[in-house]
Amino acid sequence: MTHPTTPHSASEGWPDWSILIVDDEQGMRNFLVKTLAPRCHFVMNAGSAEEGGEWLQSHHVDLIILDISLPGKSGVVWLKELRDNGFSGEVILITAFADLDTAIEALRAGASDFILKPFRVPQILNAVKKCVERSRLQRENYVLKRRLDASHAGQGSLVGHSGAMVTLREAVARIAAVPSNVLLQGESGTGKELVARELHALSPRSQGPFVPLNCAAVSPELLERELFGHVQGAFSGARQARDGLFHYAQGGTLFLDEVAELPLRLQAMLLRAIDELNIHPVGSEQRVPVNVRIIAATNRNLAQAVAQGEFRADLYYRLKVVDLTLPPLREHREDLPELVTHFLAQLAPTLGLPPIALSPDEQAFLQSYHWPGNCRELRNLLERSLILGGLNVSALYPSTPTPTHATLATTDLHTLEKQHILAVLASVDGDKTRAAQLLGVSRRTLERRVAEWGQP
Repeated sequence: MTHPTTPHSASEGWPDWSILIVDDEQGMRNFLVKTLAPRCHFVMNAGSAEEGGEWLQSHHVDLIILDISLPGKSGVVWLKELRDNGFSGEVILITAFADLDTAIEALRAGASDFILKPFRVPQILNAVKKCVERSRLQRENYVLKRRLDASHAGQGSLVGHSGAMVTLREAVARIAAVPSNVLLQGESGTGKELVARELHALSPRSQGPFVPLNCAAVSPELLERELFGHVQGAFSGARQARDGLFHYAQGGTLFLDEVAELPLRLQAMLLRAIDELNIHPVGSEQRVPVNVRIIAATNRNLAQAVAQGEFRADLYYRLKVVDLTLPPLREHREDLPELVTHFLAQLAPTLGLPPIALSPDEQAFLQSYHWPGNCRELRNLLERSLILGGLNVSALYPSTPTPTHATLATTDLHTLEKQHILAVLASVDGDKTRAAQLLGVSRRTLERRVAEWGQP
């Protein structure tokens, strides 16, 4: 096994790719290293499958250039083992002696390409280029699947023409054009992921992937692997290598929702990734370069979290290069009619149900309600209303009387909010997780609100 070679220049080629060359001919290894090292991030080489396996145990590898005829274990046999163990990177097989049957066997074993020796520089560069393009398409496909699975799907662009929303759209357009990291702050349900997607769509990175991660939805012990990936054998049960979300967000945007929930250890690792523009997959000795814009979001007061020692001050300032606070729905109630129309137009076809019309009393209720769950709660309410055939507040929440113009004029909005939340809790037998989902708020927000009322 020989030491890896890093490029002197990344002006052309694939500066974020790591390549492993496995060939028992030293001359061929030298030729490939000389050809690829100036164009790639990291080039390793080995003279046998066993030596190549040692590199894979401790290093992230995007592409293996593998000779079929190796001492001991052949390249095809080793390739089959790699695929069986979950290696998902690209593999180019090379050989000086081949026929059609050999080529077919190689491709069935999981090779991305097959090249006959001797070959020239343009041939190998073209093969690597095809592998890079194939990997890019696979990464985009992964991102698209996550987008389809995301709960925000179909929510559309920013809606409303109030002063608050006009100001927000102007800020988004201005911020999107710069490469700086962004911190979005605001209550649960105000549309922070929607704003993040707008920032991405209007940015120079719009052709790259948008990869979201809810930091509160992944257990702390899994977050590191989810973000940075891991190599084979990195921990008990790691039978195969896996790329992290930084990898899938290359050239695009990584959206970290509820970033305040990151453990302090992960905060330090994220800070290092931002500062050094590279990441360290779990179990790997190699640092992998990344080209990612970070947009973070939180419904907590991060400055207060810093003061309490719950969030790193240095990371806070790295994320808050540009900050944007989203207004709660109660501060732009004039947008409610437009939001209602927008959500109903989306939801009715999705649910396969006819649209509903709101009475003056129902519209007055929407205008007077406090909306602790903001736009998410409004959307959830409208979805349930479509299913039930109308916005019948008394049917949805028995302890909340259907409002009229006369009663709305004297209703204490905070009392109405309390009645509404307690009714939802009662409807799900006190299950706070389910109630928070129905209200469109986080469980933590719900628990805090209930505790203020002295409720268990």
